[in-house]
Amino acid sequence: MTTNDSPVLRVAGRPVGRYVTRPELPARLAPRPYLHPVTTLAGTAVTELSPADHTHHLGVGVAVPDVEGHNFWGGRTFVRDQGPTELDNHGAQRHSSFQLRDPDGFVEELRWVASGAELLRERRTVAAGELTDAAWALDFTFSLTNVTSGLLSIGSPATNGRPGAAYGGFFWRARKEREAPHVFTADHEGQERVHGARADWLALAGATWTLVFAGATDATRHDPWFVRTAEYPGVGSSLACAERLPIEPGDTVVRRVVTVVADGPLSRDEAAALVRKAVSR
Repeated sequence: MTTNDSPVLRVAGRPVGRYVTRPELPARLAPRPYLHPVTTLAGTAVTELSPADHTHHLGVGVAVPDVEGHNFWGGRTFVRDQGPTELDNHGAQRHSSFQLRDPDGFVEELRWVASGAELLRERRTVAAGELTDAAWALDFTFSLTNVTSGLLSIGSPATNGRPGAAYGGFFWRARKEREAPHVFTADHEGQERVHGARADWLALAGATWTLVFAGATDATRHDPWFVRTAEYPGVGSSLACAERLPIEPGDTVVRRVVTVVADGPLSRDEAAALVRKAVSR
């Protein structure tokens, strides 16, 4: 259930995504704004919301499993030498206001709150634009500012002792189909080759759709990709891979991911060309 305050993104007059600002969710799911459903221009859904395999996966958004020990990802928390553990440590991202709101995008202010205190303040900028008659781009930027008086650090299960699990940051839960999607970059293909790697862009291709994710700043391109295909289809950009990411009081971390949403399959050359067009807009 949602409120009526849910903007619909439109490209060339067609709805391609709904943004839910105030979802009514249990605390265990780390309530946060999200985009769902997101569709291709032909209307094919390319996101999932609270699927049975991971009920805390909420379409497209920003989710971080460890902000100074607080879980803004949802679900269990990975504890060193203990494994995934149910803890009462979940935070919430709370919509404050829209600074700008148009049919093709918005600028939003959010508060990241846990244990009754505001830890981070976020400015989120989302824009949708047409690329071709079969592809559009979702431009997603988030800026996280430490509003506390002390150092905050962002971690992941990987930094807490679980190899290969550096999830946390921008995350897209894709549509689960009968066959696992194909994943590739300019140089490699398959989950084993691209998960944890740094690449200018990464494509996830389903039966009738392709998503191409691109880091659009130097800092974002430095972050490795988190990729799942067999267990479930999902792609994220990892804020904390080998070590925790510190944020001093008053400092801001900024990341920008541009995603091409295309109908049908894309070759490597086609994916690269669309990414160049999308990032340079």
